[in-house]
Amino acid sequence: MKKIGVLTSGGDAPGMNACIRAIVRCGVSRGLEVVGIRRGYCGVLEEDFVKLGRRSVANVIHRGGTFLETARCEEMKTEEGITKAVEILQREGMEGLITIGGDGTFRGAVALAEAADVKTIGIPGTIDNDVYGTDQAIGFDTAINTALDAIDKIRDTAGSLQRPFFIEVMGKDRGFIALDVGIAGGAEEILIPETKTNIEQLCLDMKHSFKKGKKSSIVIVAEGDEAGGAFSIAQQVWERLRLEYRICVLGHIQRGGSPTARDRILASKLGAAAVDALVNGKTGYMVGELKGEIAFTPLKETWEKRKELDSNLLQLIKVLAG
Repeated sequence: MKKIGVLTSGGDAPGMNACIRAIVRCGVSRGLEVVGIRRGYCGVLEEDFVKLGRRSVANVIHRGGTFLETARCEEMKTEEGITKAVEILQREGMEGLITIGGDGTFRGAVALAEAADVKTIGIPGTIDNDVYGTDQAIGFDTAINTALDAIDKIRDTAGSLQRPFFIEVMGKDRGFIALDVGIAGGAEEILIPETKTNIEQLCLDMKHSFKKGKKSSIVIVAEGDEAGGAFSIAQQVWERLRLEYRICVLGHIQRGGSPTARDRILASKLGAAAVDALVNGKTGYMVGELKGEIAFTPLKETWEKRKELDSNLLQLIKVLAG
């Protein structure tokens, strides 16, 4: 193998730059030519390539986002798009492709591998942390620490104003962010898509807490909770308790910012392992980390199998909120 490509696709995540850096420098050290593909699969189809060397990735390890930029590409969901992408990659002489992202990114990689002899390795990069085959995805640690910093500040205000705050965090389908920041931030309630939200019980719990002497309450809401987002849930609680409340939607601040040490290290390890995997002829796998060890999972399993939340944390919610 002489030439490989690297792209970031889907939502950006802090630590992606650290991962690209590791791929480039490990690739060069193995005698490979490394090509950066801008804006994910859109860049493949538009032949938006840039040769990357050691100096190309200097001073990027601390930067959030991805300097290769990212995008979602509808054309790659078509047979024509896949065929065009394969032709371009083969014409460019790219024998291997490393894709950093989530399940949509990996679906594209599998489609390319099935259409032609394109060796592919995926790396999990998503703040949602919902990819099967790794304990943590690149960007998750930074996202929860960013959210936690905001929640700590909001708690000060909640105590001063003596009212409940409903804080919405990202998590359209899964509650990994909400659960971790809720536990770490000492939230009284954590509402996630994986568990049914009972508004009546929520109101009873809040009422009981205030009767016990609590003067404020922090309710963490994953954006995909089945009872609705923070605005809907807060309104339903107000209709029953008539408690004046405040809402804070953290939104995309969770995606940005300088990656934590944990994300930089994880990104570096996975980037290096991805290069080694391609050089050793491995293809069609995602490289992740399970219990501190590098692990390879077939790409299809990363979306066909469901990653479960930590059941111990789910059980701790009510105990710790007392």
